[in-house]
Amino acid sequence: MDGVSVFDKHANEYDRWFDENETIYQAEVNALRRLVPTTGVGIEIGAGTGRFSMPFGIRIGVEPSRMMARIAKARNISICQAIGERLPFRDNQFDFALLVTVICFAKDVTRLLREVKRVIKVGGKVVIGFIDRDSPLGQLYQSRKDTDKFYREAHFYSVPEILSLVRRVGFGELQFCQTVFGLPGNDPMAYQVHDGFGKGAFVALSATKLYSAGDKK
Repeated sequence: MDGVSVFDKHANEYDRWFDENETIYQAEVNALRRLVPTTGVGIEIGAGTGRFSMPFGIRIGVEPSRMMARIAKARNISICQAIGERLPFRDNQFDFALLVTVICFAKDVTRLLREVKRVIKVGGKVVIGFIDRDSPLGQLYQSRKDTDKFYREAHFYSVPEILSLVRRVGFGELQFCQTVFGLPGNDPMAYQVHDGFGKGAFVALSATKLYSAGDKK
């Protein structure tokens, strides 16, 4: 994951965004809630300041930014300072993994997904939340990348691209839901959650680990 220094330097500003944009944040949580398992031991990869671990009772996280990890720890989340491409956990340790706006910062998405697959159990799930590059908001973020300190190093993906990456690693049983329709505004309808993808800017994807590395190539 690139650009860790900017998150160290501006961790408090990043965390304030969730308070200043409560409607968007809550819509994203509501979308993820449809897919995040309600039982089992979960881990958040790229936990940031813990804003997405908290609603789902996730108490274990991985975060490369020292300052972001410090805020998450203050929220009673046990954080390991590491990157998603090299997870310091044994095989088949977790029932599910959560990644929210992490894919766009990964240096090697395939390696990241393989590591996530390794540490979750067969039948376990990975839930990925991301901004669809092809959505109006995704296009806006893309156009402002050069002037945005947080997203300058980001690589936004379309849903078909994420779908291809997830399937290539060996996940299956995919489910999607979406929210934040159009550009953010005052219309409450824009923050409803609907199944599928293709219209909402924030897409949540659930995929299941169907087999272990030694079971199938």
